[in-house]
Amino acid sequence: MEKEITCTVCPMGCQILVSGEGGRIDRVEGFGCRRGEEYARNEFAHPVRILTSTVALRNATGPLLPVRSSIPVPKEQIPACMQILKELTVSAPVKCHDVIVADILGTGADMIASDSAERV
Repeated sequence: MEKEITCTVCPMGCQILVSGEGGRIDRVEGFGCRRGEEYARNEFAHPVRILTSTVALRNATGPLLPVRSSIPVPKEQIPACMQILKELTVSAPVKCHDVIVADILGTGADMIASDSAERV
């Protein structure tokens, strides 16, 4: 299997071609630096993303509270994480960086508030 990956480590945006199967990587070509090579290897074998979303908010001026993961979450677990967040309602007051969901799905990532919400 071959996968073309656009590196996001720096503004160069190198187009890196990675060949392999599953977790085995046979070839990495097109990277401009070692950080790009490492990024491509990780993206090929185990892609992760910072998860940003919103949760329902009650007793506040707005209906939604923005949240994000404290660390990147495995890409394949994002839909299940989103389902948990969809079913969640938080009551104000909430301070920026409060933990909304600890260790979501056992990923080690906490979902934290990206903004504060005062009680009304």
